[in-house]
Amino acid sequence: MDKLRKMLFMLLIVSLVLLGGCSGDSNEVATEPPPETEAEDVSPDQEETDPIFITFAGTDLDGNAVSQEIFSQSKLTMVNVWATYCNPCLSEMPGLGELASEYAQEEFQIIGIVSDVWEGEDQTLVDSLVQETGADYLHLLANDSIGQAILSSVSGVPTTFFFDGEGTYLGGVVGSAEKSAWEELINELLEKL
Repeated sequence: MDKLRKMLFMLLIVSLVLLGGCSGDSNEVATEPPPETEAEDVSPDQEETDPIFITFAGTDLDGNAVSQEIFSQSKLTMVNVWATYCNPCLSEMPGLGELASEYAQEEFQIIGIVSDVWEGEDQTLVDSLVQETGADYLHLLANDSIGQAILSSVSGVPTTFFFDGEGTYLGGVVGSAEKSAWEELINELLEKL
């Protein structure tokens, strides 16, 4: 597992050069896991400690309840936080849609979290953007639970987090990337799991 973390950390640093986002700041590796974790983040040169988990409850665009239990449906889950105003977010969504359809659900899944549209608000724009970009994967609307568990650690959009099938936090990236860069990272993570 320590080797996986070292590899992930190096890949995330290298990807910073290629990434772009809507934060107004330069892109950076997310150094802290989403809050509400059960353990502290482990840097690559520290000894391995207890795994990091998050808990949340929310609804998808169809009003279905979703929680952290969704991580158990795939070996690897990519949680991509995006916003309706973010051009880099929208630019990478067609590639993410393709990736979501190219992997078997039990191997890999993508979950989008819309950071600027909350449950109960008009989601017409969200529905339209998902359809226009071909991002045909699960999207969750923001709420207090998702805000505390995930959004509070987001410094800019897009931000992407990775979790294994047990819900263990594996790392995160601030910024967008091309489909090929995500595919390389996804394949390397899957090989290590």
